[in-house]
Amino acid sequence: MGSSILSIIYLIGSVTFILGLKMLSKPDTARKGNLVAAAGMSLAILGTIFLYRVNDAPLHNYGWIFAGLAIGGVIGVLSAKKVKMTAMPEMVSMFNGMGGACAALISIVEFDHIIKLIKNLYAPVTDDHLVLQLLETTASRGIVVIILLSLIIGAVSCAGSIIAWGKLTGKVKDFSFGGQHFLNLGVLALLIGLSVWLTVIFPTAPATGSIIFYVIFLLALFYGVLFVLPIGGADMPVVISLLNSFTGVAAACGGFLYSNPVMLTGGILVGSAGTILTILMCKAMNRSLKNVLIGSFGGGATGAAAAGKEQGSYKEISLNDAAVVLAYANKVIIVPGYGLAVAQAQHACHELEKQLEDKGVEVKYAIHPVAGRMPGHMNVLLAEADVPYEKLLEMEDANAEFPTTDAVLILGANDVVNPAAKNDPASPIYGMPILEVENAKVVIVNKRSMKPGYAGIENDLFFQPKTSMLFGDAKKVLQDLLGAIKEV
Repeated sequence: MGSSILSIIYLIGSVTFILGLKMLSKPDTARKGNLVAAAGMSLAILGTIFLYRVNDAPLHNYGWIFAGLAIGGVIGVLSAKKVKMTAMPEMVSMFNGMGGACAALISIVEFDHIIKLIKNLYAPVTDDHLVLQLLETTASRGIVVIILLSLIIGAVSCAGSIIAWGKLTGKVKDFSFGGQHFLNLGVLALLIGLSVWLTVIFPTAPATGSIIFYVIFLLALFYGVLFVLPIGGADMPVVISLLNSFTGVAAACGGFLYSNPVMLTGGILVGSAGTILTILMCKAMNRSLKNVLIGSFGGGATGAAAAGKEQGSYKEISLNDAAVVLAYANKVIIVPGYGLAVAQAQHACHELEKQLEDKGVEVKYAIHPVAGRMPGHMNVLLAEADVPYEKLLEMEDANAEFPTTDAVLILGANDVVNPAAKNDPASPIYGMPILEVENAKVVIVNKRSMKPGYAGIENDLFFQPKTSMLFGDAKKVLQDLLGAIKEV
């Protein structure tokens, strides 16, 4: 009876994951989708704790189980409530790393169980129970394959996510050296070779197998570090998406290992969604997925060539002049970037949008796929400020509208609007699809200073004749613009 109820609970949990993921595709339903998926996960966890049976016996050590849930729940809630929107990518990376670590630890525990079982089989077979155990080990090689996949993918995701967290917080710097690509490929080949060897010799040599297993674990952690360490600049959103898909695949392996349908479904959904998003991010950055996998994605890129160019001079625009340009425009497109997130200016931006619309101005937002520090960063910011979803234009749609746009207001975006991506073969971002804001009649760029963007290169847009710089903190500038536009 209990197993039937648990199966129904797992089915409900799987359905909520699918529905929640579907609802997450739109900002206006994303919050509800998150709650639906969380409810399904909570139901699956409680069902497993109280209804799951091991050899017809219920789980025990409830004190440890609920203590772990309570501690983890408190840490998760406090972290989510205190995190700033600018630090959201860092939190996503850290939480994703914990998911990979969990998958790797599960693999270690289950491998240890198998080793103990096999060692027991070397004792004299004196009863039917040991005979049954001996027969069960015939499937151990398949189990080991699943354990190794979960171990390697989980460890790579864990180590890579921690390095990504460090790079996003500024605690870890980009680092690369000559021949790093070959070292990465060598470590990956060694991982695969040792895994095949372990699968072949197992379970006839459990002692040797244990040593090889932990060598594989350490190599996977090492590869995770090597994989992410050289990556920098505007490439980080792709890395975060890829590491997220790794964690999903590792969780799916755990679902196979325990024959747990809800764990399998959740892992497959995260893994497949992360993989699709990674491919879309690579397309948006004009990069190849192969380069991501061997750790050369964005590595070693410098802005030296761009820095050596004669850029000319830039011009500034006063606050009142910017207010006049925006107030008398027929169409304005706002391009949000990381500077908007840093200033927590999304609500002030929405107020500016409403005020311009009261004056008869058509206002839309242009969203680049990799604006900010993680996929969907700008969408999350604007959704938090209740910006209508229909006002958000994807890159292709926005580029089609720029030629008929009177004014573009760029708020902290840099690399995603840099024309060097189209015009300068020497630029590290050459070939990356961008928002073609230079096609609008007037471009107003709000930045704190002329400091280069996350990719570390100068932006050719800032020195074009139709571009004017409006320096200052995005939130204060927008608030001052609100006051100035009222007087126009």
